[in-house]
Amino acid sequence: MTLLILAVLVLLATCCAVLKWNRTSRGLWLVVVTLLLALGCGPVPIWLLDRLQSAYAVKHPIQWNKRNAIVLLGAGTERVAGAAEPITFAYARIVEAAGLYNDCRKVATECKIIVSGGDAMHNGLPEATVYRNYLFKLGIDATDILLESDSMNTWQNVQFTSMILERYGADRVVLVSSGIHLKRSALYFAHFGVFATPVRADYLRAVWSVLPLSYNFALTDFALHEYIGIARYHAYNFLSWNSARGRSNDA
Repeated sequence: MTLLILAVLVLLATCCAVLKWNRTSRGLWLVVVTLLLALGCGPVPIWLLDRLQSAYAVKHPIQWNKRNAIVLLGAGTERVAGAAEPITFAYARIVEAAGLYNDCRKVATECKIIVSGGDAMHNGLPEATVYRNYLFKLGIDATDILLESDSMNTWQNVQFTSMILERYGADRVVLVSSGIHLKRSALYFAHFGVFATPVRADYLRAVWSVLPLSYNFALTDFALHEYIGIARYHAYNFLSWNSARGRSNDA
């Protein structure tokens, strides 16, 4: 996204130069250079990521209740040697959910992991099924894993999972996702009346650099994707395009 914007600005600046619109051309080149340094050298992605993740940096102890649900949001799958596997970002989420489940079982009798994610990447298996198989390898009891395998995006993750939570009657909901993803997903869950305890699985950091880095551009794109999702949610609410809100609960 950011590289495309820069490319468009470069094209516009070049066209202005050809048309002898020198002042406009110089202004656009100044914008291009400023954005190149601000994004690629770190300051903008650092600021964007901090606003998304800082509230979840510290992992606080969970106060488990009688009926506990750990919601594991899918990050995607990839096809390797003919089989579907979790993408890189997904492994931290799977391990975090398994660790929380083990902590829960030490003090509570009812602990479920709800794995949410359909086959959005068309790799032959829903994300939920792929992740469940890895949870088995980590020793999670099959009877304590519930699948939501129809969702194609975060909004549907939340919408369909909230129905499972209602049927299960969870009085404690813990939401596991990447730090960058928690703000948006928690906002969506609140819309459907689920006030979950967010726990980050991973934490992204941009890098200060003298020269622009492609890594920082990628992190900027990841962050902007989240901000766009949050803005879209509020815009849809204003236009009454979002699904009906759910009832509040005490989780």
